[in-house]
Amino acid sequence: MTAPPLPAVDLDPAALLASLRGWARDLGLTGLGVATLELPADEAFFLDWLRAGFNGDMGYMSRHGVKRSRPKELIPGTVSCISVRMDYWPKESADALSVLADGNVAYVSRYALGRDYHKVLRSRLQKLCDRIHGAVGPFGYRVFTDSAPVLEKALARNAGLGWIGKHTNLIDRNAGSYFFLGEIYLDLPLPADEPSTAHCGTCSACMPACPTGAIVAPYRLDARRCISYLTIELAGSIPVEFRQAIGNRIYGCDDCQLVCPWNKFARPTVEKDFAVRHGLDHAQLVDLFAWSEADFLEKTEGSAIRRIGHERWLRNIAIALGNAPSSPAVLAALISRVGHPSSVVREHVQWALGQHGAAQDPLA
Repeated sequence: MTAPPLPAVDLDPAALLASLRGWARDLGLTGLGVATLELPADEAFFLDWLRAGFNGDMGYMSRHGVKRSRPKELIPGTVSCISVRMDYWPKESADALSVLADGNVAYVSRYALGRDYHKVLRSRLQKLCDRIHGAVGPFGYRVFTDSAPVLEKALARNAGLGWIGKHTNLIDRNAGSYFFLGEIYLDLPLPADEPSTAHCGTCSACMPACPTGAIVAPYRLDARRCISYLTIELAGSIPVEFRQAIGNRIYGCDDCQLVCPWNKFARPTVEKDFAVRHGLDHAQLVDLFAWSEADFLEKTEGSAIRRIGHERWLRNIAIALGNAPSSPAVLAALISRVGHPSSVVREHVQWALGQHGAAQDPLA
């Protein structure tokens, strides 16, 4: 069925922006702002971060040069940037700190427990563009959801959606930091919002909370040490020096956000697409380690987790099992993968077995 046409909107940019905010709320977006496009200080900071090698194996971070920080060069004709926010914390998920404290249970970053946010947010942004088209006619645009070289946190800050905290995540004083960001580059002039000001103050709770010390200075993250990078982005072997600190985190990490005092204002999402799937908010490690590749593909269909593949899934869980309390079930699970075809999985299984061997050896 074709949707009824939207009422015509005054082409005055301020009136269009007011309509945009209402449409965004209708689509389940929890914030919308318009950013200024000039990012010279952020560009310099980003280039310095790359020179330090903090991007690790994420070569794509430098692939497009300064187009990441220059929207008009990435998409010629861009006049404005709409930045949006969408809450993701699943209301019914098991308590994060309780899961982290239970060495037999897998911890999955709370943003990944439901449907892949790329799919959800991209769909909402496209619907928002459809509404703009219905109101003003054809216009040029491109939608982004962590899918192209965009300095999304800097743009969101400029759009008034929050400030970049010392842990490098965006924080809003009324909504915390548990939200996704998306952008629309478009050729329509819109009035820019006032950029957010920073409110971390003297607080640095996120820095010592990082299990691997990845926040090497305020506002400076060494991705090579970050558990999200190690468990998601990094292919191959995870450096031994980080394995014990990873604990039971098998996909991503939320620790720096869990301790942030601003997250007392975070609101659980009402978005059904972000509801927990397959009990991944409190699943037993041994159960997840038993998943075949077919099981993995079936149970991660439509999930952001699928992108790491079955090999990294097993690699990550092997580390968590190495850090789990010793038990016959844990040892049996590890032994079941000793002959796995992947050398990466075998190496991590052997490390995990060694962890339990040392724990059981009275001379160790």
